Amino acid sequence: MKKFSVCLVIGLLAAGAGEVAEEPLPLLPSGWHVHDRERPLPPVITPGATNAEPPSDAIVLFDGTNTDEWWANAENDVQWKIQDGYMEIVPKTHGMSTRRKFGDMQLHLEWAAPEEIKGHAQQRGNSGVFLMGKYEVQIMDAWENDSYADGMVAAVYGQTPALVNAAKKPGEWQTYDIIFKAPVFEDDKLVSPAYVTVFHNGVLVQNHTEILGPTRHKKAHPYEPHEAKRPFFLQNHGQVVRYRNIWVREL
Repeated sequence: MKKFSVCLVIGLLAAGAGEVAEEPLPLLPSGWHVHDRERPLPPVITPGATNAEPPSDAIVLFDGTNTDEWWANAENDVQWKIQDGYMEIVPKTHGMSTRRKFGDMQLHLEWAAPEEIKGHAQQRGNSGVFLMGKYEVQIMDAWENDSYADGMVAAVYGQTPALVNAAKKPGEWQTYDIIFKAPVFEDDKLVSPAYVTVFHNGVLVQNHTEILGPTRHKKAHPYEPHEAKRPFFLQNHGQVVRYRNIWVREL
């Protein structure tokens, strides 16, 4: 009798199993349900053969052959030396600015400080990437060299030091991979500050770091409203720093 009852219950459950309605899948903040088959798939791109080479959706700003994407600050000409696949800072000239404007972006560039060591601290291989022309990620020769922490290599200059010093020896090519989130303004008020993530030679050195405002030497300066997209520029600090392989993916 007991065995019969158990079999009957199992049979009834099996018969009604097909009638049980599935629970709806969770709704994500994006407005799509989990595992929604109607959700568009990511676009397909072709990655570079190496992590340094531009993927198919990148904007190549400098490939070593020309400077069509650049102009010298305050003047509409190129003043840096172009040779052997790189461009080299010429002291006592202007910095180099992109002709295009960018907001949120992934930026890859390679740079090299002079092989011959001259000077110390901030006078060794000093340059910088000024995102939107306002927010600097520091470039300098930091191999067996020191300075103030927020002015060292890969610092958000004057604000946040790098997590670690991943510098290579003077003269060796180094890489920056920068993820930049532009600030957002609404009615001339700051809604969201800028953020930056930096990999120096493949090492995470800035982890979604909040940028506190425009770069100033020995000063803290509040945000000032500006366009959603602006050019970025490479600083000429009077030292002969080289650049090559510069590309951007707009995000």
